Parts: sequence; structure tokens; C-alpha cells
Amino acid sequence: MDHLRGIRLFTRVVEAGSFAGAAKVEDVAQSTVSKEVAALEGHLATQLIRRSSRGLSITETGREYYDFAVGMLADLDAVEARVRSGNSAPRGRIRVAVPLVLSSRFIIPHLGGFLDRYPELTLDVEASEQYVNLIEDGIDLAIRIGAQRDSSLMSRQIGVLEPEVVASPAYLDAHGVPQHPDDLRRHICLPFMFEGSSKAWRFRDGDGEIRMTPTARLRTNDADGVHAAVRAGLGIAQGPSWMFAEDVAAGALVPLLADYTPSLVPIRAITSANRRMTGAIQLLVDHLAAMIREEPHLRMR
Repeated sequence: MDHLRGIRLFTRVVEAGSFAGAAKVEDVAQSTVSKEVAALEGHLATQLIRRSSRGLSITETGREYYDFAVGMLADLDAVEARVRSGNSAPRGRIRVAVPLVLSSRFIIPHLGGFLDRYPELTLDVEASEQYVNLIEDGIDLAIRIGAQRDSSLMSRQIGVLEPEVVASPAYLDAHGVPQHPDDLRRHICLPFMFEGSSKAWRFRDGDGEIRMTPTARLRTNDADGVHAAVRAGLGIAQGPSWMFAEDVAAGALVPLLADYTPSLVPIRAITSANRRMTGAIQLLVDHLAAMIREEPHLRMR
């Protein structure tokens, strides 16, 4: 039994969130993915993934195994990439598109180790909240936040954003405290514009999900602008929990809707189908995925 194949398919299931998604990424039949993961679980004599009518969830043991497996596979991919290139170091230029909200805080500061390890690679990092067309704009790799929009692209989930809904004490004193996500329709909201539009706010409610699209008089694609607006008492905002953490601790902002936690938002590495995730691009994706696993605000759970 080729357990290495089963391990790789297991990591793809975790990253894609489904057997069908993993099958698409690896270009194999869904039944093959299911059979290989089941065989791996049989070999390990433990359940890695829970299956139910509502979907898949990873077990605690599965999470530990995933964290180990992706590191092992990244090392193996790096060795294979070097062998395929004739034992020479990868070289060339990689054009990467990343969201502004992640660029300066998380991605740029962690590229030094990658550049040190591969001195003949050059990275062009384009930070923007605008949607980019990988083919037309000549982008090799895009890091995107949210659901996969184009099924023709190759996607690997490498992390999550954990949103939080907050408001200033002054705003709540003037307008009241919402008790349910539906109450937000009667409040002033400050949606963050991403890739040209503001997205629906999603909340977990037991096994279900509540979705609402906020009506706003002020929208911006600047995360710092949303932060400044909510601090100034202009309305209620939803954004990454790390962005509000210091103000929440200081009492300058108040977390809302504790019984309706916002749904986690996936962070994905995207490449065009004809490039797939091979060679130097694969090495960069693996590096970013490893960085995110060490970052409490972004790692998958």
C-alpha cells in the first residue's frame, strides 16, 4: 500500500474541505481519494476525518497528523524539485498577488527565510484588495481570502481568518447592543470592501449558518480605515480578530454577538490550472503554509 499517496490525499481533503475538492486538486476520482484516506486510517488504526451528512470535520488526532504530514510533504517536494532541476537550486521570478490586510503584517516579514534558502529566486509581491486575473495579469500565485470563485483555478487552503464583530462603547450607548445577527440590519455597519465589493457577514448558529449582507453608508477597502471608523463610533465593524485585539483589551472596542461566532474565512493559495503547484511555486506555497501553521491568528482549526 502506497501510504505516501494516502497521506498527500488526506492533506488535500483537509485543505479543500471535501473529498470532491481534494479529487479536483489532485486530478483523481473522488472514490480514489475516499478509498486512500480510509486505507490510511486503517493503517493508523485511528479516525482522522469525521464524516456526516453535514460534511467533514477533522479529529484532534487528524489535526496533529496533518500538521506533521504537511511539513514532511513540503520537505519531500523541496527535495524532488531540486532533483528534477538537475540538483541545481530553483531560479527565476515568481509574481505573487496578496491581500493588503495580510501583506505587511504576516506575509512580507516571513519571506526572508525563503529568499535566504533559495538565493536565485526573486519575488515580485503585489499587495492589493482588487481581484486579479492570474492569466491576464501574469500572476504565478495569488493568496486570496474567501471562497473559491473560479473553479478552473487550482486552490489549496493554507489558513483561515477568524472574524470578530465589534463596536465602540459610544456607538452602543447611542444605538443599543444587537443581540442577534438579524439585529444588524437596523444598525449602521462598516463593511470591508474586498476585491471590489463588500461580502456577506456569516455567523455560526449551532450546526447552521446565518448570513446577512450589511447595509452601509460608509464602505472602504482599507482595513485600517475600517478600524479607524469603528474606533470613532461610526458604526459596527467585522474584521480579523487580531486587528481589534488591543482595543478590545483596552476597552476601546466591545465584542458583539458572542453566541453567534462569525464563520471562519479560508485563506487560499491559487494558481492557474496549467501551472499547477509545482517547482518554485510549490516551494513558496509550502513556505507560506508552514508560516501560517505557526501563526495563532491564521492557522486552520
